[in-house]
Amino acid sequence: MRVPLSWLREYVEVAPGATPDDVLASLVSVGFEEEDVHRFEVTGPVVVGQVLEFVSEPQTNGKTINWCQVDVGEANGGVRGIVCGAHNFDAGDKVVVTLPGAVLPGPFPIAARKTYGHVSDGMIASARELGLGDEHAGILRLVDLGLDAPVGTDAIALLGLDDVAVEINVTPDRGYALSLRGVAREYAHATGASFRDPGQRAWDDLQQPDGGFAVAVADDAPIRGNVGASEFVARIVRGVDAAAPTPPWMIARLVLAGVRSISILVDITNYVMLELGNPVHGYDLDKLSGGITVRRARPGEKLTTLDDQTRDLHAEDLLITDESGPIGLAGVMGGATTEMSATTVNVLIEAATFDPVTIARTARRHKLPSEASRRFERGVDPLIPFVAARRVADLMVELAGGTLDTEVGGALFASYEREAIGLPKPFTAGLIGVDYAESEVSGALVTIGCDVYDTGGEWLVTPPSWRPDLTDKWTLAEEVARIHGLDRVPSVLPTPPSGRGWTAEQQGRRRVANALAAAGLVETPSFPFTTAAHNDLHGSATGEKLPGIKLANPLDGQAPYLRRSLVPGLLQVAHRNLARGFTDLALFELGVVFLPEPGVEYGTQTVPPTAQRPDDATLAALDAAIPPQARHVGVLLAGNAIAKQPGQPAVPVSLGDAIDAVRVIAAAAGVTIEIAQAQRAALHPGRTGVVTIQAPERAERDGGPVTREVGYVGELLPQVAEDADLHGRVYVAELDLDAVLAAAGEHVVAASLSAQTPATQDVSLVVPAAVTAAAVRQALVDGCGSLLESLHLVDDYRGPGVPDGTKSLTFALLFRAHDRTLTAAEATDAKLQGVEVAAERFGARLRD
Repeated sequence: MRVPLSWLREYVEVAPGATPDDVLASLVSVGFEEEDVHRFEVTGPVVVGQVLEFVSEPQTNGKTINWCQVDVGEANGGVRGIVCGAHNFDAGDKVVVTLPGAVLPGPFPIAARKTYGHVSDGMIASARELGLGDEHAGILRLVDLGLDAPVGTDAIALLGLDDVAVEINVTPDRGYALSLRGVAREYAHATGASFRDPGQRAWDDLQQPDGGFAVAVADDAPIRGNVGASEFVARIVRGVDAAAPTPPWMIARLVLAGVRSISILVDITNYVMLELGNPVHGYDLDKLSGGITVRRARPGEKLTTLDDQTRDLHAEDLLITDESGPIGLAGVMGGATTEMSATTVNVLIEAATFDPVTIARTARRHKLPSEASRRFERGVDPLIPFVAARRVADLMVELAGGTLDTEVGGALFASYEREAIGLPKPFTAGLIGVDYAESEVSGALVTIGCDVYDTGGEWLVTPPSWRPDLTDKWTLAEEVARIHGLDRVPSVLPTPPSGRGWTAEQQGRRRVANALAAAGLVETPSFPFTTAAHNDLHGSATGEKLPGIKLANPLDGQAPYLRRSLVPGLLQVAHRNLARGFTDLALFELGVVFLPEPGVEYGTQTVPPTAQRPDDATLAALDAAIPPQARHVGVLLAGNAIAKQPGQPAVPVSLGDAIDAVRVIAAAAGVTIEIAQAQRAALHPGRTGVVTIQAPERAERDGGPVTREVGYVGELLPQVAEDADLHGRVYVAELDLDAVLAAAGEHVVAASLSAQTPATQDVSLVVPAAVTAAAVRQALVDGCGSLLESLHLVDDYRGPGVPDGTKSLTFALLFRAHDRTLTAAEATDAKLQGVEVAAERFGARLRD
C-alpha cells in the first residue's frame, strides 16, 4: 500500500517536520513492514510559462518543429526561446517549462542545447515527462487541468510534484490497511496523534434514496452458505461532464499511490477506493437495461470485461447483471458494455459488500487480480458502502459538474451484528509473556475500536466492523501486544519436551549426507522435473516405457514429468558445472522420486474446502491420489579423483571410486551390502553392479536370510554421457535410501574397537570366469568364521598363468580375536576353512 503523505495528513496529525522515514518507523512499530519511499523525482526550476508566439519550421527529416517564445516570468529570465516538437498548443496557452538545471525522471537533466538550428533554453514538458501519467500525445497545458496560475509560478508545488509516498506491506489478514483510512488510524495508534475518520458520516447526511431503481440479489448457490452480496448501494449522479479535467492534486495522489489517471469519472472511483478501502464501480446509466440483479453465472454465459477480454463464465462466478445479461464480474472487474466513457452523461454508482471467498475464487479462476478483488477477498468494512457511494457522488458533483439524484436510487443491506468475544483477564499476560495491567489491555482494545465490557473476571469484547480478522481471544491478545509494542515481549527460548527430536529416518539421512560430504562429495539439490525419455532410461534396468506423473502446469514445458530417478538431475548439474569450467566432479543428492503404479490414476481427487478439517475418509482419498514417493540417494563422479600436481600425475575417477561411495552410504546407514555384476539400459555392460542388502522383514517372513535389491552402481554408456554433453567416463550410483535405512533398523550400533593385534592373510583363488567376485567373497566369509574381521578384493587377473575360461581373484583378509593375540597358524586355519567352502561351491583352488 502506497500512502501519499499529503493525503495522510488530511486524516491524522503528522508532525510538520516528520520525514518519510519517520512515518515508516511509526507504522513499523504497529506491525507493518517497510517497503519503499516513492517520489516524482523532479527537481526545479520547473515553472509556469506562457507561449507568446511560435513559428513552425519543417525539417529535412520530415518532422516539423515549433520555435517558441515563452514567457517564464522576470524572476526566471523573462522570455526564452524553446524548441518544441508538439503541436497541441496555441499562442497564449500556459504550459509547464523545465528550465536549465532542472532534472526530470530518468534522470533526464535539462540544459540549454543547440538543436534544429536554435539554442533551446529549456523544455516544454508533457505529463509523461513529469511522471504524471503515460499520456505523451503532446505537451501539458494548464487549461486541460483546469488551472490558470500566474506566469513564473513554481509548477512543482502547483502540480503536487513535491509530494512523497511511503509504501508498506499489508498482510492478508489486515485488509483494512489497504486504505488511507486504515493507515491513518494505525499511524494514530503508533503516535497518539488525533485521527479524523473519513468514513464517519451521519445517516441523515447521506440522503440515501429508498427506491426508484430496482436492485436485487438472487444467489441460488451461495458458497459455504454465505450469500454473494450482503450489501449493495446504488446512487445516481446526472449531467456529469466526462471531459472535465482531473485536478492536479488528485492526479499526483493517484500516481504516487500506484494508480494511473484515466478520466475524471474513473479517477474519482479509484480515489475513493484508496481513501475508504471500499471498491466503487461506476456505470453509464444510459447503457443499462432495467435494474440490477446480482446472481451466479449460468451455463454458457460469457462476458467481455474492461480489458477487452471475452471470458467464459463459471457457475461459481458472481455477476452484476441487467436485463441484457452480465455486465460485470462482481468485485473483480466491470463489463465493457456499460463502462463510463467520454460520452457519459448520467452515472450509476455501485458500492457493495461481496463474499471474500467468492471474489477470491473468481479472481484466481480468471487470472484477473485487481485492486478491487484484492480488497474484497480480504474483507471490507460492511458499514462503509453507503459512505463510499455518497463520497463518490459528492466528488462527481464537485469536480464533474453533476447533480446528485436524491429521489432515485437503490439499496439492499442486511443488519450487521458481531458477537462479543470473551477475554479472560489473565489470558493476555499468560499468552504474550508480559505482565500487562488491566488498564493496558482494555485500553489497547478500545484504541483499535473495540467495545469493551467488564464483567469482573473477563472482558466481553466486540471488535469493530473494519476488523474481520479479530475472531477469538488469541487475536485480541495479539492486538494488545502490537499496540503496546512487540519490543516488550521477552526473548525466551522454550524448553523442548523430552522424547522429541529427529526420527530414526531423519537421523539416518543426516548420517548419510554427512558421510558423503566428509568423503569429498558435494551435495547438489535439483528440481524434480524431467522428461519421459529420461524417466524410461534411468528409471528402470531395461529402459522400458514406465508410467509417469505429468504436471498440468510445469515450470519447463520440455520437462513436464516428475522424476523416477535422481540421475537426470545430477547429469544436468554436472553439465552446468562443466560449462563453467569445473571438470572434476563428485556430486550427490538426497531427494524424493515419484513411482506411480501401473494402471492407477493419480491427482484426480477434488481438493476439499480449506475452512474446515477434512474427515478421515477424505484424507485417505487424498493420500490414495498421491503416487508412492521414495527417498533416494544418488552419486555422480566425473573427471579426476586426484588432480595433476608436481610429482603426482592426474588420477581419473574409476568404478572403484563409485563403489567406495556406495560403501560409504552403507557404512553410514549401518548395513552390509553386496555388489554383483548386472546390466542396466543406461550403463556400460561389464561395468555395472546391482547393490543388494539383507532384508530383515522378508527374512523373518520367509524363515531365512533374503536379499533385496536397493540400487545400482556403474559407468554411463558413452552415448548417454555424450547426450548429456559430458565427456570422458562418468560414473553414477543410486540407492533407495528408505529401504537401506529400514534394513538398518531404528538403532545403529557402532562396532567395538579391539586392542588385540590383527593377523593378515592373502589368498588367490582360481575360479571359473563366470563366477562373480561377490559370490567368492561370500563363500570366504561363510567359511572363515567369526575370527574374520574384514576382507576385500585386491586383484582380478586373467591371462598367462591361469587356464582359459578362469580367473584369479586375490583377497586381503584380516583376522582378529577379541580375547587374545592370534597366531599365524590360527589365521591360516581360518583362511583354509574359507577356501574349502569356496572349493565346494565353485570348484575354487589355490593359485600356484
